[in-house]
Amino acid sequence: MAVSGQQRRPVVALYERIADAIHDGTYPPGSTLPSEPRLAGELGVSRPALREALLLLQEDGLLTVRRGVGRTVNDRPPRRGFEQLQPLEELLGAGGPVRVRALLRSVEEPTDFTTQHLLPTAGAELRFWESVLVGEALAVALCHEWAAPQDVLERLHPAFAAALADEPARSMLAVLADASRGVALTAHSGVTATLLGRRRGEQLERPAETPAVLVTQVVRVAGTPVLAAKHMLPSGAPALPLLQNG
Repeated sequence: MAVSGQQRRPVVALYERIADAIHDGTYPPGSTLPSEPRLAGELGVSRPALREALLLLQEDGLLTVRRGVGRTVNDRPPRRGFEQLQPLEELLGAGGPVRVRALLRSVEEPTDFTTQHLLPTAGAELRFWESVLVGEALAVALCHEWAAPQDVLERLHPAFAAALADEPARSMLAVLADASRGVALTAHSGVTATLLGRRRGEQLERPAETPAVLVTQVVRVAGTPVLAAKHMLPSGAPALPLLQNG
């Protein structure tokens, strides 16, 4: 069943409050955030919501958890990872069929993640897709995908813009790949170890503390980003083949 955009909004709004505090110097690079109980009290929010927002900030490279220290604010992290422009359902489906189950198809305001990777103008709206990839017996990945603003897509890749309007039960990257015959695409991806967290654990039917791999990906046309994605693969998911670039 689809989840409304409003149900995601509290954690996204909290993420943005903390990200803004980092960017305006309230928490400068190298500083340590207050403890969870203290920060939750200062922000007037519940600890579960705060924990989800902090986990997202860690995944997006704004925070690092240091044993015995706590959560510290990062400088911009170095790029790292793999380069292989192929839909995740195809990569994970080598050992058996993987289907895409759509959870949400909506339009959202930019977050810190999408602002960093899609470079939208102020007031822009971004198409957002949330999907679960399901193998033969269980869910194997949770995918969050955002497209660049409509005017950017219509200028750079009108076929992709038109294909998205149909909202097919596929990943956004699969739609982009099919719409890009004759269009040169480039991409950069990163790989990070993390934990699922409560909400994503529920969506993938696994405990919140399940170890996972987070893959972030940005796809460009003529040097301009048209798609940004975060893919969460829990332990036990099929092996993800990687093409390492030296």
